[in-house]
Amino acid sequence: MTKRLLRAGLVGLGAMGRHHARVLRALDGVELVGGADPIGDAHGALGGAPLVPDVERLLALRPDYVVVACPTAEHERVGLMLAEAGVPALIEKPLAHDVPAALRVVEAFESRGLLAAVGHIERYNPALRSMRTRLEAGELGEVFQVATRRQGPFPNRIADVGVVKDLATHDLDLTGWVTGATYRSVAAKTAHRSGRPHEDLVTVLGDLDSGVIANHLVNWLSPLKERVSIVTGERGCFVADTLTADLTFFANGSTVTEWDAVSVFRGVSEGDMTRYAIPKREPLTVEHETFRDAVDGKRDAGIVTLRQGLRAVMVAEAVLESARSGATVPTGCA
Repeated sequence: MTKRLLRAGLVGLGAMGRHHARVLRALDGVELVGGADPIGDAHGALGGAPLVPDVERLLALRPDYVVVACPTAEHERVGLMLAEAGVPALIEKPLAHDVPAALRVVEAFESRGLLAAVGHIERYNPALRSMRTRLEAGELGEVFQVATRRQGPFPNRIADVGVVKDLATHDLDLTGWVTGATYRSVAAKTAHRSGRPHEDLVTVLGDLDSGVIANHLVNWLSPLKERVSIVTGERGCFVADTLTADLTFFANGSTVTEWDAVSVFRGVSEGDMTRYAIPKREPLTVEHETFRDAVDGKRDAGIVTLRQGLRAVMVAEAVLESARSGATVPTGCA
């Protein structure tokens, strides 16, 4: 429950913006005072709240904060306008289209001591949140590897960036978040198979400063929609399916063998499997509640900071540079 009714604005009413509007309209302690989109409100997402054509007119409605869900190419321009106006912002991921633009947004808000966050929604997925808590408690022991698969058909809403900055940034962010580690370098391959100007497939091998190895398979080419994160460690592995918000633990088993030729090899065998019962709230709602609470003055609300969003863009650009050059590329994050 907030201390006061907060006035929220929204920039962008497309495929993602309509979901932000739906959540904002139902969010306790918040009033959606208007949405800005030059194309209009094709989905009827505003539900009677004023529709305006641009950010300037949205600011005239005096919002306490603004959610930015316009195309990635517009994030910098809109973000800088909001910072100049002194308005806190929740900016959809990725923070901006490239590192210099992301850094300008970071500095614009930080120089004014102004609250802002990035909408890396996977941090609010129940399965990943439970996994992170269990990893922090040491339930897996030493972590060896993080492997993710994020694939499915091409979303027609995306036109200004490729699969790396739109989709893979989920995995690049969540891997560092769940492990508490930072990417040192990446090696990557991309492909263009669908005739679009941007890459639609990427495979990434990442080296983290904790010694963890990361592998990411991401594409817009598969008829199978998959969102899986697997963390392997000395006691077994966690498997998080973020489509269903299920978290499963596969424990290392122990077997005794009298076959000397086999017993000399070290390894693990299949053990018990546990599927955890966890509350499954909508991640987007939790993300909005978290930012609302931060705007309302709650400390340590759990937002994704602009610096964290910048780091995801830095790793994404290193991935693209590695794919172009064929070399392993340092991220500049560690």
